[in-house]
Amino acid sequence: MNGYANLEQQTFKHFAELIYKEAGIHLAEHKQALVSARLSKRMRALKINDFDEYYNYVRNDRSQGELSQLLDAISTNVTFFYREADHFDVLSTRVQEWAQAGQTRFRLWCAAASTGEEPYTIALTLAEALDDLRDVKILATDISTSVLNAAGIGEYEAKKLEKISRPLRQKYFLPVQGKGAKAYRIKKPVRDMITFKWLNLSTPPFPMRGPLDVIFCRNVMIYFDNAVRQRLLDEMHRLLKPGGYLMVGHAESLSGLLSGFKSIRPSVYIKQ
Repeated sequence: MNGYANLEQQTFKHFAELIYKEAGIHLAEHKQALVSARLSKRMRALKINDFDEYYNYVRNDRSQGELSQLLDAISTNVTFFYREADHFDVLSTRVQEWAQAGQTRFRLWCAAASTGEEPYTIALTLAEALDDLRDVKILATDISTSVLNAAGIGEYEAKKLEKISRPLRQKYFLPVQGKGAKAYRIKKPVRDMITFKWLNLSTPPFPMRGPLDVIFCRNVMIYFDNAVRQRLLDEMHRLLKPGGYLMVGHAESLSGLLSGFKSIRPSVYIKQ
C-alpha cells in the first residue's frame, strides 16, 4: 500500500466530511497526505488495503469502535508539562486571590487533556498555590480514548519531566519501573483531583453544569472552523462564572468570536 498515492481525492473528501461531522475537525485539501499516512497505520492493523474499503468499514461498524480509532489516529496530541507556562503563572495568582477573598471551592476544566500533561500541570499549580485542596476538582476531557487511558495512569518517562523542577518532582512524583526507561508516576492525591472523561467539543451543549472558575481550551480550536469555534466559545461562556478565566493557545486567532469575553492579556480572557 503506497499510502497517499492510494487515497483518491473523492475518498479523502468522504473522510474529511465524516471527521468534520463527528469531531468538528476541519481538514483542508493540503492535509490529504497527513490523513493518508495516519489512516494507513490503522488499515495495516486491520489488514485492509484500500481506503474506500476502510471508509465503508468505519461507516458500517455499528459499535462505532472503529470511528473512535479513526478519530484517535487523526487527532494531534502534542503536549508537555508547563506548555505555554505563563498561563500557569496567571492561574496561580488568580486562585490565590480568590482564596484570600474566602473562596474554598474551585472547579476547573481542561478541554483537551491529551496524555495528561496539561491537566496535571494545572493540578500541580493548584497544589502549590492553595493551602486547602479538599474542594478542588479538575475535569479533563478529550475525544481520544487512547490518550485518556494514558492520562489516567499518570506515568511518564523521566525525559517528559524535564520542565518540572527537582523539588516538585520529589514532592509530587514517585519513581516507577518503566518500559526500559526511568519513569515517574504522579502521586495519588494529585491524580485524585482530576476526573478524565471522553467529550466531543464540537457537539455542545455539554453535560457539565458549572459554574467553572477557569477553562483551559488550548491549541484545539485551530482544528475547527469558525462555526464550531463559535458554538464552543458560547458554551464555555455559559459554563464559566462571571469573572472566570478562559485560556486559549497562543497561536489561536479568535478575533470577532469572543463576545462576552474581555482580553486581559494575549490568549487569556475573562467572562464579563
